[in-house]
Order: sequence, then structure tokens, then C-alpha cells
Amino acid sequence: MPILAIDTATLVSSVAIATQDTLVAELTIQTRKTHSERLMPHIASLLSMAEMTQNSIKAVAVSIGPGSFTGLRIGLATAKAMAYALHIPLIGVPTLAALAFSCPVPGVVLAPMLDAQKENVYLGLYEWQNDSVCELQPPQVVPFTAAKAELDKMERPALMLGEAAVMHKEDIAHPVPPHVIMPRAGSVAAMAQAMYARGIRHDIATLEPLYIRRSEAEVLWERRHSGACQ
Repeated sequence: MPILAIDTATLVSSVAIATQDTLVAELTIQTRKTHSERLMPHIASLLSMAEMTQNSIKAVAVSIGPGSFTGLRIGLATAKAMAYALHIPLIGVPTLAALAFSCPVPGVVLAPMLDAQKENVYLGLYEWQNDSVCELQPPQVVPFTAAKAELDKMERPALMLGEAAVMHKEDIAHPVPPHVIMPRAGSVAAMAQAMYARGIRHDIATLEPLYIRRSEAEVLWERRHSGACQ
């Protein structure tokens, strides 16, 4: 059952097609072009390389955050449009959980981190149990220094994943190879297959990105207008 997966939660643009037991195709790239410029051409190229048509896709999965506000909106809008047009299920996959899903290492704490700006990170804690990822701590926004201090206190080794692991690589005790750190639609697709098998589907009209915090534009707007009219 082929699933098309989209991950635009970070600067990385990644699309993939996967069945229950095979990663059929994946295109992952990080350039200066915006997701709005490259996402649809990447999907078209992926289908062409996999020798598949849109009608071959039986569900579409999308990384829903946390992450880049603009990237999340573009990815989700594209996934919704495809699910609606093709009359196929939509599956929203948490971004940090998908990062943890890409690193099936038992006995360690998986700590995916994404840049949340101003020296903050989006952090979630996970571990592998019985061939699945279990959430130990839900995603939250914390200063990187606080996140590192928390991980350093743990009795088990903690593996930092995601773009923040690249930004702070000199401070990491247990570095992870780049192909594991980078967000990938292949991981989103694999996790979506597991979610689909459990009967998880999301409503096209109501699925929203997992932002966790307000955007900088919202904060600035509130500052400028607070006290203007009482």
C-alpha cells in the first residue's frame, strides 16, 4: 500500500514513497530555494523515478511539526490538497517522533531537537520498545543549555537528533551520523505505515500543524497593539 510522505518542517525538503516493507523512492535536498518552489516539482520527479502515477498512491502522510512555521504550512497544504483530490487518507506524523523513528536503537534515550530560534530548541524524548517508538516526554520549547543539562543527568545514553544536533555538534557527547540526524520523508513514510496499520487517519478539514509556540510575527503584533485600545 504505497504512501507518499512529505517533510518540510525544516530547511530540508524531503518526499518519499514507501510500502509496508520497502522504501520505494526518496528525494531529500537542502538548498536555498523555498519549499513553495521545489515541493511539487520534487513530488512529480519522485513519482516519475518510481514509475508510478498519483493514482498509485493510497495515502499521503505529512510531517506536522514542530518546526518551521512556513514550511509546515506548505507541506500540510500540499498534503491536504492531494488527499482531497485523490480521495485518499491523510496521516499527520509528528516531526520529532519521525526523527526518533529513524534511529531504532534500543536501550538509549532518543532526543530529537529542532531549532526554535533565540537559542531555544524543540525537544522531545523517545525510546524504542517492542519495535515501536514510545514517547517519554512530549515536544516542548526549551533553551538548548537546559536541554543538554537534562540529558547529561540521565542514567542512559541520550542521542541528539535533528538540525539542533548539527548546530550544537561541538557540545554533544554522543554524535550521530548525518544521515540519521537529518529529517527525512522516508522516516515519515515508515512511521505513517505503522500508524495506518493501527487505523490512524486524520481529517482533512481539521488537521493542523503542531506549532507549540507562537510565531515571531504574532508576538510582534501583540506587542505593537497591546494597550492601543482598552
